[in-house]
Amino acid sequence: MTLLLFDLVLIATLLTLAVAALNSAEPRRAVMLFIAFGLWLALIWARLRAPDVALAEAAIGAGLGGALMLAAARRAARRREDDEAQR
Repeated sequence: MTLLLFDLVLIATLLTLAVAALNSAEPRRAVMLFIAFGLWLALIWARLRAPDVALAEAAIGAGLGGALMLAAARRAARRREDDEAQR
């Protein structure tokens, strides 16, 4: 019974993170929520006894993917500032 409740909390939190990341107006915040989503998903994979998938999700999904998206969001913000300064 306790594990079922734990699994339900994991799923509810994962869905909340997904909705928050998709509805975020600020790109940097959306990327941070995406990274949290990836780490949470890695925890769920570990709970499902798939440690290889969990490690891959944490390293590639949350780590590398998150870092690349964060760099892209930073570059887009800089480009937006430059465009506003030229006007």
